[in-house]
Amino acid sequence: MLKNLLNLTNFRVFFRGHAWWQVTTEMILIAIVVYSVIRFLRGTRGARLLKGIAFVLIALYLIVYLAAEQLHLERIRFLYEKFLYFASLAVVVVFQPELRRALMRLGETRLFRSWGNQVDEEIEQLVEAATFCSRRKIGALIAIEREVGLGGIAESGTQLNAELSAALLNTIFWPNSPLHDLGVVISQGRIAYAGVQFPLAESGELERELGSRHRAAVGMSQESDAVVLVVSEETGDVSIAERGQLIRKLTPEGLRGLLGELLGRSDGSESIAKKKAA
Repeated sequence: MLKNLLNLTNFRVFFRGHAWWQVTTEMILIAIVVYSVIRFLRGTRGARLLKGIAFVLIALYLIVYLAAEQLHLERIRFLYEKFLYFASLAVVVVFQPELRRALMRLGETRLFRSWGNQVDEEIEQLVEAATFCSRRKIGALIAIEREVGLGGIAESGTQLNAELSAALLNTIFWPNSPLHDLGVVISQGRIAYAGVQFPLAESGELERELGSRHRAAVGMSQESDAVVLVVSEETGDVSIAERGQLIRKLTPEGLRGLLGELLGRSDGSESIAKKKAA
């Protein structure tokens, strides 16, 4: 019975009246749209929910369609198609925050930004803040968002949406300030959130001398593609976590060059591979 349901003759309806290249083009376009949506939602609370909904709807569609085609259950297929319309409306309601965020970001994409000068200025502010904290042995933890959205993680913190500046970062991390002990998230060149609890890496993955800030930095870099800047409160060492790797004891010049490479500036002074090897 299963073989009959999966028989290729059941799929001929997809090609009926259409050339194979037309159907293939449509499938590719649908796949691109679905991939773009999932990629945007990664790092948000809606990501897992979307995957679950998509899996259930696709599985039900295949079961209902194949069963209806084989057993001539036209009424069931008709009702399921109507159900899909209501499910589409429900998805719009459930993902309202993500859809609103997508509309807000349309005008903030890299295509519309004066990329070179803006990134250089952001890097200078980060280097200045890291140098300030390092010299005074003030702990700091900063995640710079790249392609993967950090909204789902950052929503646990305090929303700021403030201009990125070294002075503000130094104020946030100043000892005994309300937000100094957790992380800051930078998105689209602005300080989006402060006081954010980052996911922690397993303790066995890091050297014993490293504390919770470094675990949080590595954990965030494992959960997303963010570049995470961390300053040790004990030693003042400046480090960068990226893709689960921790690059330690960076000088201001080394930090500037590494951030330039990781954030897209083309004139970084040293390669990432050399820094990781060191």
